[in-house]
This record gives sequence, C-alpha cells and structure tokens, in this order.
Amino acid sequence: MLSRVADQLYWFSRYLRRSENTARLVGVGSLLQLDLPRSVRFAWRPMIATVGAEELFLDVHPDADDADVLDFLLLDARNPSSLRASVDSAREVLRGIRDALPQEVWEAVNDLHLYIDADGERVLTRRYRLDFITRITDGCLKVSGLLAANVSRDIGFQFLRLGTAIEQADMTTRIIDAGASGLVKPRNEEDREAYQNMQWMAVLRALAAYQMYRRHVRQRVSAAHALRFLLHNAEFPRSVQFCLTRVQRILPAMPPRPAVERALTRATGLVRQADPALLAAGDPARFMDEAQIYLGRLHAAIAEGYFMG
Repeated sequence: MLSRVADQLYWFSRYLRRSENTARLVGVGSLLQLDLPRSVRFAWRPMIATVGAEELFLDVHPDADDADVLDFLLLDARNPSSLRASVDSAREVLRGIRDALPQEVWEAVNDLHLYIDADGERVLTRRYRLDFITRITDGCLKVSGLLAANVSRDIGFQFLRLGTAIEQADMTTRIIDAGASGLVKPRNEEDREAYQNMQWMAVLRALAAYQMYRRHVRQRVSAAHALRFLLHNAEFPRSVQFCLTRVQRILPAMPPRPAVERALTRATGLVRQADPALLAAGDPARFMDEAQIYLGRLHAAIAEGYFMG
C-alpha cells in the first residue's frame, strides 16, 4: 500500500473518532448542567485547556463567555480540533481515498458535514444541545459501523483500526481531564465530594460507559473507581488500556517498526503503573497531560515509521 493512502486512512479514522469524542466532551458539561441545582456555579472554560487550545482561544476570544467556549469547541473553523474542523478534515481526507472505502461511508460523512452547516448554531442554546450531540455521536457511530461491516480486512483496514485506537485513547484521557478540571464550583467544602462524584458520573455517561461501569465495578461512582475503569479495564473499548492493547494486537499484521513498539511499550507502562486511588486524591489532570504526551510520541513514531519516505 502507498504510504500516502495509509496516512490518509489513518487520519480519516482519527478525525472521525475526534469528531465523536469532541461532541462527547461537550456532553460532559451538558449532562452536568442538567443534574446540578441552578445555584451551583458551572464553568465551561476549563474545557479549553483540556483540548490544549487555550492560547488560540484567548487570541480569538479575549473577553469570552460560555457561548464563546461552546462555539470554539464545536463550530469555530479557526480551531483545528473543533467538531466542525474535524468533520471537515475527515471529509476532505475521504475525498482523496473514496475508491478505498464504500460509497456509503462518503454519504454518511457528508450528511454530518451538511447537518453541522445547517443546524450547528442550535448547539449554542441549552435546549437543543443534547439533541445535537446525540445526532453527531450517532452519525459517527454509523460511519464506524459501516467501516467495521463493509471494509476488507487488509492492510488498509489495519491503518483504520490503528488511527481509531490512538485517537480514542487520547480523547478518553481528555474527557477524563474535563471531569477533573473544576467544571463545578461547590457552594461549600462539605458539598465538594458529592459534586465531584456527579462530575465522574457525567464523564462515564458521556463516554457511554455508565452501564458497563455498573456491570464491571458494582460500586457507587467515585473518582478512584471511575479512573480505574476508564484507564485499566481490559474489556471496555473506550478504556485507555483496551485501546493500547488493540494497538499491540494490530502491529504484528503490519511491517515491523521497532521505534513504534518502543513508544507503545512506554505508553502502556505509564498507564498500567498509574494508581487510580492516588490520582483521585491528587491531580488526575496532570497524569492525563502526561499520558497525552506519551500518546503523542507513539503517534510520531507511527508517522515516521509508516508515512514518511
């Protein structure tokens, strides 16, 4: 397979998963707003740091309010990690490899693009936000289903799977980061633990993980239990450990690249050695930042090993 086509397949699956999870990230805040009393202060702003775009956001919105944050995360084409930018990037990449994937995939991605253009502004109003997020996540899952059901299991499919696994691991850490980033300001210290647990409940629900959490953990939601499930569970497809194990299983089907295997071993070791109880008692966001750095190094090794030259 040409390295150019492999690169495009890898990035198409990354942009698709990024689109879904950017919607899910906003879903964390939207679900929390539904559950919280009106007297409790809720802040969207920490989510900008979660996606690593604070400097760009301040350039674009020096005097920002909540509507600016939502617009930047979801609709602003100037933000390269926004929902709109991710869907548009997936569409543009797909335009160059339409012969490699079923026609239905192009139609489904184009439907998402048209929906955001036509109805995107509705997401800025609280009344329609969850409907918009559900429509986006369902559309992305439809594309994932088409890829899983209708694409031959050749080397191109392995690059699709590789992009999906790397992006999902990264976005799971970012959504966890959002849950640990102080979106809720309790009125007094006695309420802090209760509201923190509500944040973790929202994280699980946004990742479609709450039912599987109840099935595997069988404990009330807490920071430590949620972190253990989302970092270490070997059976839930959105957990970081599951995604890294998937990469481990994909690599034998691809040309050997020792640098990729080394980067994967380091990222896997970091996640496995994490102590969820210590993270919950300390600063989970700092660990998530470190995990994203390791995942970035794994991506760099993949790009150098398979797409350059």
